[in-house]
Amino acid sequence: MPISLRDAFPSDLPAITTIYRESVLNGVASYELVPPEQDEMAARFSAITGQGYPYIAAIDEGGLLGYAYASAFRTRPAYRWMVEDSIYLGPEARGRGIGRLLLTELIQRCSDLGFRQMAAVIGGAHPASIALHRALGFEDTGRLKATGYKHGRWLDTMIMQRALGEGAASDPDASTYPGTLFKA
Repeated sequence: MPISLRDAFPSDLPAITTIYRESVLNGVASYELVPPEQDEMAARFSAITGQGYPYIAAIDEGGLLGYAYASAFRTRPAYRWMVEDSIYLGPEARGRGIGRLLLTELIQRCSDLGFRQMAAVIGGAHPASIALHRALGFEDTGRLKATGYKHGRWLDTMIMQRALGEGAASDPDASTYPGTLFKA
């Protein structure tokens, strides 16, 4: 089945909520312990897309397989050129290269929008996520030890980063800021 990428839509929220629920209950990527309901996921979706950040869905003829989005790394104005990526896959989508497709597209869209840096904050220091990010040019920038306690164990958080576009090679043009978070 061919996989395609497209913007995520509000109509995808039931599938997005299901994928995230499974990740919260069984994984370590999210440090949430109780999965949010669909109305909370809708509010998060609206907050992200309403600020101009990309939110992408991976689909095949069977439906939504996973999703990825960029959001503000931090909300203080000096961080406005940096985004944080998030990627979640349904169990049936893992190990099929879909995460790589989503992250590659997210990097391109964020670069095209004018963002200069992307951070990955990898819960549980998950080896597959670390390998994916390294393969796409992210560098290790730090490991925070025992940052979360989930599934009966302490979890580390890995921080990774990569430049987008010109990165730090030139000053950004504030008149072309890509998001809405810091616009007047």
